[in-house]
Amino acid sequence: MYPHLLFGVFLAHFIFPMEASAHIHRPRVTLTEKDVKFPRVFLKESNTHMKFLQGHNTVYAAGNTQVYQTDFYSPHPQRQSFVFREECIHSTSTDCQYNITVLHKSKNANQLFLCGTNGEHTLCCNVESTDFKCTRSKDFRKIDQHINENEPTLLIDHSEAEEFYATQSGSEITAGIRRFGKNQVWSENSGTEQKYIGLVASGKREESLQDRLYAFYIEKNRDQSGKSDTWFPRVAQICMADRGGPKTVLQFKWTSKLSARLFCGDPERKLYFTDLVEVTTVVADRWQDTRVYTLFKNAWGTRAVCVYSMGDINHVFKTSNFQGITEPIPKPRPGECVADSTLLPTEVLMKVKTNLEMEEWVGNNNRPLWVTHHHYNHIIVDSVQGKGNVLLLSLENGRIHKVLESNGQAFIIAEIQPFNNKASILSMLLNSSTEAVRGHQQRAGSD
Repeated sequence: MYPHLLFGVFLAHFIFPMEASAHIHRPRVTLTEKDVKFPRVFLKESNTHMKFLQGHNTVYAAGNTQVYQTDFYSPHPQRQSFVFREECIHSTSTDCQYNITVLHKSKNANQLFLCGTNGEHTLCCNVESTDFKCTRSKDFRKIDQHINENEPTLLIDHSEAEEFYATQSGSEITAGIRRFGKNQVWSENSGTEQKYIGLVASGKREESLQDRLYAFYIEKNRDQSGKSDTWFPRVAQICMADRGGPKTVLQFKWTSKLSARLFCGDPERKLYFTDLVEVTTVVADRWQDTRVYTLFKNAWGTRAVCVYSMGDINHVFKTSNFQGITEPIPKPRPGECVADSTLLPTEVLMKVKTNLEMEEWVGNNNRPLWVTHHHYNHIIVDSVQGKGNVLLLSLENGRIHKVLESNGQAFIIAEIQPFNNKASILSMLLNSSTEAVRGHQQRAGSD
């Protein structure tokens, strides 16, 4: 195992003149160490994964059992071996080996929220960013789920308490979306294999009761004849106010969960993309205008970026007909957010229990923003006032493409080469306030 590297790329959002063509797949300029400063922090330990978090002038990186704190100007980052249980401080027992799989900001500005998994269950801590002392979270003491580091998670700060959402991919009965905290709720098993890609909050709405969470995932096609795609991309909605059903139906299960197919393709060119790779968002002042950027690939090695607005997603779930339902829709409409889900009529709950899917697809009339043969693995997006959005996409060889989106067109304005050799970028973090990209890579050779 080669050592891993934490690196920072500091770039101004420079804009180059654009030509009239809508498809420019070659970068206008290539930036290497001769052109741009790439501060680096080398890690002594080998980390199989890395979680990033942006603090005030600080970057936190958690990998395996280590937490690193750096500002990318110090050549020696602060490093802390993390222990989730006091009895494990001086123990080497396998029961004490918790790998950090979750890293979020806490509602307390001076705290981090960390979770670690030992392969069977998960422990979570509120961690003081000054001394890295672990205080076991009272709201999340019982997490009897193994949270994989590759699963999307989300920590939501409500006025009363924090709520922690986590997914579990697979086909087991425990697969789905689960909420931990004051009101624990989880998914009714769908009976099909699912792989979760991202969790996105709808944003604060005019009425907090209507706040929703959207889960982006791919679902295995039950038709394995070889004539259709292996995976289908989907988005599911749940209401954050959902408390589960009564004792008789869907107790501790989501009563507001609906799903819809995601469409990413260009029928005129007979290009279709069903394998969802990554999801990121650009938050707007109005929740309806928040945009979800998705990176897709297909079986022929082509990549595409498709964009959906939060308003469009919401519209499908609120207005589309339900697949397979021809009789009148009960009231309240299944999936509607209500003050007390335990009081929902049995007729509504029984409909939701069947894993309702919308007839209309999300993005059915949209075309991809970007279609390319470049093999991208990660995407992050930043909004530049008066210029458009800037997409940063990592390539398989460790390079990064900087793409400008303007007037519905996309152009590669720069290729960034932060490494002297081929490398694999495992994750990226954007700090838009300093226009910096932070990444974690595994070296494929000497640097």
